[in-house]
Amino acid sequence: MYIVCFDLEGIFTPEIWISIAEATNIEELRLTTRDVPDYDNLMKSRLKLLKENEITLKDIQSIIARMELLEGAKSFMRWIRSVAQVAIITDNYKEFLRPFMKKLGYPLTFCHHLEIDKNDMIIDYHLRTNDMKRKAIQTFKSMNYNVIAVGDSYNDIDMLKEAEYGIFFRPPKNVIKDFPEFPVVNEYTDLRKLLANHMGLSKN
Repeated sequence: MYIVCFDLEGIFTPEIWISIAEATNIEELRLTTRDVPDYDNLMKSRLKLLKENEITLKDIQSIIARMELLEGAKSFMRWIRSVAQVAIITDNYKEFLRPFMKKLGYPLTFCHHLEIDKNDMIIDYHLRTNDMKRKAIQTFKSMNYNVIAVGDSYNDIDMLKEAEYGIFFRPPKNVIKDFPEFPVVNEYTDLRKLLANHMGLSKN
């Protein structure tokens, strides 16, 4: 049995922090794991900027509530859930994700959580576990699943390497250059073809 593990942002949703940057006019918040491989440094920088600009969790949730899925994401999710088990494994936070999960039909999702103070300011972040993406793949494999992983950023590399089959979806050029061993697709139709072929569905 197959389980297909996806990153969230860039695969099904726009990059949340880029949307926050655009809404707040804080250019430094545009940086993502596509740009900065060190996740801890990236998050510490983000939290510092939020504090300096007095941006609360409610402010961010208001921005996220106005965001939509990427075009074609909902129909693709319906298809993949009809032919395989699905898990979303994201380095984002439960406090941000509920609107997107509702739009995607509440797939199984692994994420982290935030620490909020009495003034609704985000003061820290907490990982569910270190190296969550790779560990999740290992756990699924230990349960005799055939695991496929789809990602787009540096923080997805360990997940893609650990999976039986790893795929890049709309990655930036720098990530493609650094990891040329993974196939690259930019459209859901092509992603569907790769997945169907690997799972043997195109033979049915």
